[in-house]
Amino acid sequence: MPTIYPFTAIVGQERMRRALILNAVDPRIGGVLIRGERGTAKSTAARALAALLPRVNVVRDCRFGCDPDQPVTWCTECRERTAGGASLPGDTRLTPFINLPVSATEDRVVGTLDIEQAIQKGERRFEPGVLAAANRGLLYIDEVNLLDDHVVDILLDSAAMGQNIVEREGISFSHPARFILVGTMNPEEGDLRPQLLDRFALSVDITGIREARERVAIMERNLAFEADADIFRKEFFPKEEQLSRQIEHARTLVDKVTHTRRDLLAIAALTASLNVDGHRADLVILKAARAHAAFEGRESITDRDIALAAELALPHRIKRGPFQQTEMSPEQLQERIENLQGSVSDGEPSDQEPQEAEGQKKK
Repeated sequence: MPTIYPFTAIVGQERMRRALILNAVDPRIGGVLIRGERGTAKSTAARALAALLPRVNVVRDCRFGCDPDQPVTWCTECRERTAGGASLPGDTRLTPFINLPVSATEDRVVGTLDIEQAIQKGERRFEPGVLAAANRGLLYIDEVNLLDDHVVDILLDSAAMGQNIVEREGISFSHPARFILVGTMNPEEGDLRPQLLDRFALSVDITGIREARERVAIMERNLAFEADADIFRKEFFPKEEQLSRQIEHARTLVDKVTHTRRDLLAIAALTASLNVDGHRADLVILKAARAHAAFEGRESITDRDIALAAELALPHRIKRGPFQQTEMSPEQLQERIENLQGSVSDGEPSDQEPQEAEGQKKK
């Protein structure tokens, strides 16, 4: 297995790294689209993230990597095994990294049911696809803008639902499909349709670094990696371990992160003031803000969390005029949030009690 370039050795590209980390903390956010010119570490970052992610608990011998602690998400085979009285011993495995080719078809992605086997022998036989292999891992699509629109739609649906259901001739099979979706593209080769663009939760536009010292650091690190990849990885191993533990802890914390009605009003006022269509952006900002708070070890979100999340969730959703500047820094967004909060709070009932975090049961 080739040695992977360390995630913590990537120079600059703060927003890209933050977007990837937030999706690693909570894949329910819905993936990230990285748009940029050639040679800006897009694919390097995706591979590096998968390599540092903590091992995952899976049901032993399960073809879909089901989580033994989440029975509600089990595949059809695991449910049938338990219904027959069998136990499901656990095991651990590395986080899978799946690279989807541009030529992938629908059957290759979702998997296939053998109808002939079902009719002749009454047996249900399912051949897993890419979604099964990517469960609990990272699904990477290079040049996503060149992929068939229908296939992209299927991938985005699965990323949002966390489940893949295949039905043919009255026969159905389901399995979990919760993964970190990372798409990369070069805008010079064409863009995604607006309907598909909006389905990506986060978006990052990156360019080559212009600061000379950082460009020198990129060259030095790449030369050192090419000279001896193992020694280079050992140099960054402590940072990789620290980041991996931080992500692992954040995953246990994210469902405990709370928000107030004031936070929701701030998000709604921000998206409304920027004329963002629909409500997907509001939900994405909230989920990403919670993931950022969890990554920093906190159990409540702040205006800064909202601003950093909005910086990633809004660029591809803001309507652009011919002379309109759409880039906004986190500081500008935070200032805008604070100003909007003052206007929307007038006449609103005081409600600073934390809302129940997603996934928690009401008592």
